[in-house]
Amino acid sequence: MRLPLPEAAVVEESTLDAQVETLGRVLPARPLLLGGCCCSHVGAVRELARRHGRMGVVWIDAHGDLNTPESSPSGNAWGMPLRMLIDAGDVQPADVTLLGARNLDPPEVAYLAGAGIRRELEALPGRVYVALDCDVVEPGELDVFMPEPDGPRLDELERILFSIPEPAGAGITGLVPSERNQSLLPLLVRALGF
Repeated sequence: MRLPLPEAAVVEESTLDAQVETLGRVLPARPLLLGGCCCSHVGAVRELARRHGRMGVVWIDAHGDLNTPESSPSGNAWGMPLRMLIDAGDVQPADVTLLGARNLDPPEVAYLAGAGIRRELEALPGRVYVALDCDVVEPGELDVFMPEPDGPRLDELERILFSIPEPAGAGITGLVPSERNQSLLPLLVRALGF
C-alpha cells in the first residue's frame, strides 16, 4: 500500500531505547507512525515535546498502557508506554485524554483515579499527538493483536478522529497484516488529517 507522504523512514531497532533515539533523529515535522506496539509512540511524543514544549496526547486504546514495571502483571513494556511518557515528564497527566480504555489492571484504575487524566475529549492543548491502538474498535471491525469486546465501531472511531483538530503527529498501532486492514488503513489516515 502506498500513502502520499513526503518523507518516510523505517525504524527497526531491537530495543525501546534504540527506537526512541532513532525516532528523535529521523522524525519528520509532522509524523505519522504506522505499525508496532504502542511503545512506538514514545519516541514520537518525546521528540515532539522536545521540539514544541507542551504537548497534549489523545491515547485511543482498549488498554490503559499505564502500568509500571512494578505494577504490571505481565511485565511487558507494551502495557507501559503512556505511563512512561507521563513519568518522564514528556506530557502532563492533565494534557492526556484516554479514550476507549476498558481492559484496565487494578493499578491502572487506581492511577487513573488520582492522576487527572481525562476520559472524554475536551479542550486540548495547542499541539496534540494522537496515539491510536486499533484494538480499541469492536472485534471484527479490524484485524488486531489484542481484540477487546465492547469497543466502538469503525465508523464511530472515524467520527472521533475527525473531531480532533489537526494533530502535530499521530501513530496507528496494533494491526495484524491482512488485506482488510490494508484496505481500511487509508480511511484511518484520512480521518487523522494526513
